[in-house]
Amino acid sequence: MTTILHIDSSARPGRSDTRAHGSHSRRLTAKFIEQWRAARPDDEIIYRDVGANPPSPVTGDWVHAAFTKPEQREDWMHQVLAESDELLAELLRADVIVAGVPMYNFGMPAQMKAWIENIVRVGVTFGFDRSRDGVPYWPMLTGGKSLVVLSSRGDFGYDPGGRVAHLNHVEGGVFAPLEYIGITDQHSAAIEYDEFGDDRTQKSIADAEAKVTDIVVELQARHTQDSDVAMTA
Repeated sequence: MTTILHIDSSARPGRSDTRAHGSHSRRLTAKFIEQWRAARPDDEIIYRDVGANPPSPVTGDWVHAAFTKPEQREDWMHQVLAESDELLAELLRADVIVAGVPMYNFGMPAQMKAWIENIVRVGVTFGFDRSRDGVPYWPMLTGGKSLVVLSSRGDFGYDPGGRVAHLNHVEGGVFAPLEYIGITDQHSAAIEYDEFGDDRTQKSIADAEAKVTDIVVELQARHTQDSDVAMTA
């Protein structure tokens, strides 16, 4: 059985296909889950809405606690890290992470950034040893997880090679830290032209939804194959 961690980070409630002024990124993540379930209804879905319930930002106490060895942590440190522990448990359990991440001022929402800050954690998702030869950091999530970032933006031309691609810090902003911890199988799709509200918007929606379908088919084949290999190992 495959486990999917479904994350939404849009501040907008509802989906754009079911609610006026709803979220395009929520629309895409919902489409992903619906299509996945249609083919594999028994797979586990973990849902985390960081748009509606943002994780706490990292503080100095959080950093102090995280960099203290687990066996040396005081009670207050465990309390400070409790939310991070919960978010990490969901991430570690998941085989596929599908995240709705709209573009806000050329980057991801602060809610999504807070989630990332809570799951990039020393000794859990990345290792650190200053005495290690070469680079002192290494990724700890090497189990073949997949990441799908489904985005939306008001303008157009943000894809690689586009007229404003240099201003797009969404996909890269999510991909880089998760690659750092070992999640290297990465996919994306995005709806553009939201602020135009014309035929270009509708075509972009259709194109993004078609790409979501392609990603679902690819990942279901990949993770079915991985499961088969694990069962025969």
